[in-house]
Amino acid sequence: MSRLLPVASAVQARRYARDLIRRHPGLFRATVGLHVAAALAGLAGPRLLGELVQGVHDRVPMSELDHLALAIGGFVVAQTVLIRFAHLSSARLGERVLTRLREEFVDRVLAMPLSTVESAGSGDLLTRTTRDVDALSKCVRFAVPETLIALITLGLVIGALLLVSPVFAVPLLIGVPIIVVGSRWYLRHAPSGYLRQNAAYSDVTEGLTETVESARTVEALGRQRQRVARTDVDLRRSWRAERYTLRLRTVWWPVIEISYVVPMVLTLLAGGWLHLHGRVSLGALTAAVIYVQQLVDPLDRLVGWLDELEVGAAALARLLGVTAGPRPAVTDVPEPAGTWIEVRDVRFAYEPGREVLHGVDLVLEPGERLAVVGVSGAGKSTLGRLLAGVHRPTSGSITVGGVPLDALPPERLRAEVALVTQEHHVFIGTLRDNVAMVRPHAQEGEIRAALTAVQALGWADDLPDGLDTVVGAGGFLLTPAQAQQVALARLVIADPHTLVLDEATAMLDPRAARDLERSLAAVVSGRTVVAIAHRLFAAHDADRVAVMDGGRIVELGSHDELVAAGGAYAALWDSWQGEGMKKARPEGAPFP
Repeated sequence: MSRLLPVASAVQARRYARDLIRRHPGLFRATVGLHVAAALAGLAGPRLLGELVQGVHDRVPMSELDHLALAIGGFVVAQTVLIRFAHLSSARLGERVLTRLREEFVDRVLAMPLSTVESAGSGDLLTRTTRDVDALSKCVRFAVPETLIALITLGLVIGALLLVSPVFAVPLLIGVPIIVVGSRWYLRHAPSGYLRQNAAYSDVTEGLTETVESARTVEALGRQRQRVARTDVDLRRSWRAERYTLRLRTVWWPVIEISYVVPMVLTLLAGGWLHLHGRVSLGALTAAVIYVQQLVDPLDRLVGWLDELEVGAAALARLLGVTAGPRPAVTDVPEPAGTWIEVRDVRFAYEPGREVLHGVDLVLEPGERLAVVGVSGAGKSTLGRLLAGVHRPTSGSITVGGVPLDALPPERLRAEVALVTQEHHVFIGTLRDNVAMVRPHAQEGEIRAALTAVQALGWADDLPDGLDTVVGAGGFLLTPAQAQQVALARLVIADPHTLVLDEATAMLDPRAARDLERSLAAVVSGRTVVAIAHRLFAAHDADRVAVMDGGRIVELGSHDELVAAGGAYAALWDSWQGEGMKKARPEGAPFP
């Protein structure tokens, strides 16, 4: 069962957001300054308009009214220009912050232990890298700048209203408690609601991904109804989570609407009464009403974007669950004294209390070819993944050249041991980039030599642009066999001394598999090879065969020795004898 990745706390999210802003102090100050200047330019209009109304009432000369009208127009133009540059500065700041966050997120994801990624499942990580990043992107690009503008405008408008007359601020005191109470209620319930909504969406994504990727298995086993039922359950959970957040919004938004409409109505009524009794001038009343009206826009903007801020905060917390965790301590790792690998009393459990490997001991000599065989569920693939550093032992140790395997940083680990499976990936980019991605500075000659080693240079040169042909989604589509050859060429560039092979050609058609067997033979030449042999013929040419049963190595020796011993391996080998086994083995196929 998959376990969702952790979620950062609200305190961690706020601290991280502040740190991101502090990395761009100059741009942040410029952004705030431009918004303040734009808001100040906007405040001059109502005051001048009030004086214009008062001037018309007092029948002042037309020249003075013209000057007031020109001043109002000038401030409108100035505000327009300032708003344009303020928004541009906000966009630049937002893009820089978002770029830094994305870079750190990708760095952290790629540095995560593969075991953590696998235990979390593809749905949660996929949702965080797509939906949560998109939500945070919208928040940084739009919600944060708009909220900043709204807060600055609110503060300045209230200040200008007080300068006109403190009396006009009294109606605001009625709307403030409504805003405070309603917002506190919303903010108390919204964060957990949006986290549940995003987590439920992760479950939907994971379930659909598993169903699509395993469609053939689902059909073969007749489990369509079970997968449909799983999807229905996930969708119902997601619907309930989204209905909860929708209910919060349908309560909060009407309350906020009332909170800023009531002060405007009261200002008109109270201001009119005061003007009739000679307490305030017509110009002051006009300016006050316009200022109160101006409060509606930033309040409405603040309310509208606060919901996006909550969505963005939930997305940031989920991203920080991956990116802001404690980074592995950087320590000086000793240089391995050799290329031999030792497995000492290794135990492993995917779930606490459910051990699948029990005290495994094994020594791999440099250049040795070891086949690991056994019935399904014996622990073969698990041992292979431990040898490749994908998982860490629950107890015991695995060392390479005397250095613990799990002490090596990922980039160094892959230079020692690499896992090769039937899964392969073609990334969007040139064929050259796909081959050299394990060592980006590899020279042209090295790339061509790697493709030659896996018998892929011929078709590579025949591509429209040769090595510079764009492959992957939207580019030239490689066949499964070609994609696997590209993956093998990467191994040649990476040059690990030990390979763990988990049926690297099992998913291909027989003719493609025969061609890849020859490509694979060039890759494994001169290296230590551990072949997880689901098909027993792969064990025949190995130097040694390790027979696993129930999470233990029960037999270890050469093929001839184990057949002669008449034990578990001999029984397995006997079951493979006959025409069926002979047909399964490609003619002249090399180890593995």
